Amino acid sequence: MCWDCDHPADRAEEHLATLRRCIHARGWAVQAMERHRAHPPWAYTVGLPLRGLPELVVTGMAVLEAGRLLDDTAEHLVHSCVPLPGRRFGLPGGPLLEVVKVARPWAHLLVSARLFGEGIEALQLVHADGAGRWPWERDYVGVLGGQPVLGVRAAPP
Repeated sequence: MCWDCDHPADRAEEHLATLRRCIHARGWAVQAMERHRAHPPWAYTVGLPLRGLPELVVTGMAVLEAGRLLDDTAEHLVHSCVPLPGRRFGLPGGPLLEVVKVARPWAHLLVSARLFGEGIEALQLVHADGAGRWPWERDYVGVLGGQPVLGVRAAPP
């Protein structure tokens, strides 16, 4: 067996230490998971609660693109106000987004919950496809596994 397999707890602590250094340097980090079989890729911020902000999560988007979107949105939130669930907006060069409050952030954002407790809050940035369709619409075209929505949509503010 390899060292990582023989010492999984050490590997997890090493990963958390790396995230803590990133959070200290920048204010947040991005935790991402590549697509695995039928499970879509997803990514989320870790560290925004230290700034009094909810974490952000994106599902069904390629990891690098999701990381850029999360970084750009987190940077915007640090200097602006938190968008209300139901709000639609877009960032330059990015997709159209709708904000959805994540129902159980502690169940989906495991690293953030481990670092900041199960009381964390999170907002999902649900993205429209290239034709402007949403994952709850019949003709939505997304990645393999779709774009899971982790909360209940709110009426637009």
